[in-house]
Amino acid sequence: MKTKYLSLFFTIVVSATSFAQLKTVEYGDKSQKLSGLAGIPNIPNKNKPGILILPAWKGIDKHSEEVATELMKLGYFSFVADIYGVDERPKDTKEAGKLSSYYKTNYKQYQNRIAQALAELVKQGANLEEIVVIGYCFGGTGALEAARANMDVKGVVSFHGGLGRDHTREISSIKAKVLVLHGADDTYVSEVEIKEFQDEMRTSHADWQMNYYANAVHAFTEKQAGNDNSKGAAYNALADKRSWAALRIFLRELFD
Repeated sequence: MKTKYLSLFFTIVVSATSFAQLKTVEYGDKSQKLSGLAGIPNIPNKNKPGILILPAWKGIDKHSEEVATELMKLGYFSFVADIYGVDERPKDTKEAGKLSSYYKTNYKQYQNRIAQALAELVKQGANLEEIVVIGYCFGGTGALEAARANMDVKGVVSFHGGLGRDHTREISSIKAKVLVLHGADDTYVSEVEIKEFQDEMRTSHADWQMNYYANAVHAFTEKQAGNDNSKGAAYNALADKRSWAALRIFLRELFD
């Protein structure tokens, strides 16, 4: 009888989790309307940790929604940031390249949009003292910008993100733990950029890690990127699986 009730309890929990959905959250930056996606777990993890997700260069997409949903199911408060704005969503890769380049160059504006999204994550119920920022491609660059700005976060994770920074920028001490998940064959990030990033981490006295994934190029977590490595951006199922496992380990280290 006890086993029967336990089975029923777990069935109810799994069922409730599976029906959980992201909700749209409207917020703003002065006159610019922003619209993010929040994931509220049915059963939050201890201390109510939250994870901010910074999307790739095209803005909020199916992949970032899937990541937010999966993290919510794992008991984390999640929030997908709107970096560009409701009226500024790129229509194609040309516009995406232009917008992402603007924010990478005007990094303080990028940092500001990240900070606003962090505030929305906390408003949804996440513990202000238990936050991690993760990002993909352009969003991976943003995750590193959160660390460089010393935002009040425990850690940041960059999935196949750009690592570069303007050489005129002063290198400050970095408090957040840093995890970089990088395709070993990613031609979008040069060896020079990698070396300079690693030198920056050492100079900033950061607690950092960098994982390389064999046969993986840029966008290795993005299923819509196809499977042709010769194009420079392609999905790699094994690298996707391994990088997700690395994220889970990182989160347990920070939150448990």
